[in-house]
Amino acid sequence: MNLIVVKAGNYKVKTEDDFGGVVDHQAAWRDDQRSTQKPQRTRQKLSTTQKLATTEDTEDTGEKPVRVVLRVPRVLRGGDVSVANRGGDVSIANAVWDPRRPAPFRLVMHPEDDPMEKHDHPTASQRLGDTEAGLGAAATLTTADADAIRQIPGVQYVAEGLHENARVAVGAKRWFTRLHGGDVQLPQIRRAWSFPSGRFFTARDQRSAAQVMVVGNVVARKLFGDGDPVGRDVKLWNQPFRVIGVITTTNVLTAPAVGDDQFDAVYVPFTTLHRLLNLTKLNDITITAASTGDVTRIAKQVTNLLRARHKIAESLPDDFTVVTQARQALAKGGLRPEVARAVVGNVEGLEKVTLEQLAKTLERASRTMTALLASIAAVSLLVGGIGIMNIMLLSVTERTREIGIRRAVGARAHDVLVQFLVEAVLLSLVGGIVGITLGFVAAGSLSQLLRWSTSISPAAVAVSFGSAAAVGMFFGWYPARQAARLHPIESLRYE
Repeated sequence: MNLIVVKAGNYKVKTEDDFGGVVDHQAAWRDDQRSTQKPQRTRQKLSTTQKLATTEDTEDTGEKPVRVVLRVPRVLRGGDVSVANRGGDVSIANAVWDPRRPAPFRLVMHPEDDPMEKHDHPTASQRLGDTEAGLGAAATLTTADADAIRQIPGVQYVAEGLHENARVAVGAKRWFTRLHGGDVQLPQIRRAWSFPSGRFFTARDQRSAAQVMVVGNVVARKLFGDGDPVGRDVKLWNQPFRVIGVITTTNVLTAPAVGDDQFDAVYVPFTTLHRLLNLTKLNDITITAASTGDVTRIAKQVTNLLRARHKIAESLPDDFTVVTQARQALAKGGLRPEVARAVVGNVEGLEKVTLEQLAKTLERASRTMTALLASIAAVSLLVGGIGIMNIMLLSVTERTREIGIRRAVGARAHDVLVQFLVEAVLLSLVGGIVGITLGFVAAGSLSQLLRWSTSISPAAVAVSFGSAAAVGMFFGWYPARQAARLHPIESLRYE
């Protein structure tokens, strides 16, 4: 695959996150206070934490931000309150408990991935510039950049991308997975994908920013078990998304597994994420070149185009990264990323050279494998031929009286020779037909199982038939000759 990936650049977090390890920042107060303002010092670092209730004990009041009423069998009195939400358990610290009187307790919280809430720290929408984990990168790419890249000659496919970790839910079932905001052309780039159920989203879904979702095979199993998820709703950020397809692969080398970035993931149109999160930026832009020789040229043109569009001064570094297969190969070979980038940028046609070297290596390996298989086939033919010869010799011995009778009634030695030679050739051709049939079955199975492109040419089938006939004729000649040389009188006396 002639892939080029443009990734967004890094930035420094302006507001540090200091909630003492609290995953979902929240505020809490006594319900009988009827306060409409959040307490001032609720984001303290936790000292002693006492479990209060689980999220299943809460009641969503439907307000924004999310206000959850907990019925607590204790009364809070004195001190400031800190709240933590870890793994679905709601806990409260820095509080004095009075077990004598129960009272309602009001908890206000907004989860980290709630796009409708205001944050004073880096959030999911800010982290959508990092394709790996999120925190520490800003999105610097736009859909206009992707449209401009599409105009570069030699570009085959262009797919916008947004990536973030997210929690999806179906009823009481929840699963933390990878969220990809993708483009309709993504299946053309990920050619190993297959859809056991449903489909990928369409251009119409993308234009309308529809709340549709394609789930990976792992997510489908976690949320729906063995059932078909197509047509069901999945909650993402408390928003319903209709499942329209399931992604998997029949390639055993890339079997779906938990944590896999492709199949333990959900896919929605990137325009839908833009609408929900009020964004205009992208994580990355994936490009495929129509020709291997154009990869280096297109990568350079993309770099120049984006620098011009982002108005980056000549003395300043890029606010994006262009990654090609050649740079990845050089980096894996031991060069530091900046050195690999410099080499790729200054050696004309390096991408083509790298792939040509890879092609030559594969060709040498293919020739070696072909020679090995040819040797095995030659040994197999020799063993099979010897087997045919032994069978025919045994047949001649058992049919000696039959041969004598034929000769006595007028059959010539040549007739006996042809008879046994034809029998040997037919026996060999039957084995050849069985072998060719097994070859077709094996090729089809490999194609379906490993997603390999396999083909059997008519010439190969013809050569196989010819080889089988030649083996039968060569190894059947000696038994046929022995049968033809038998004396009729001695054959009739044979017991």
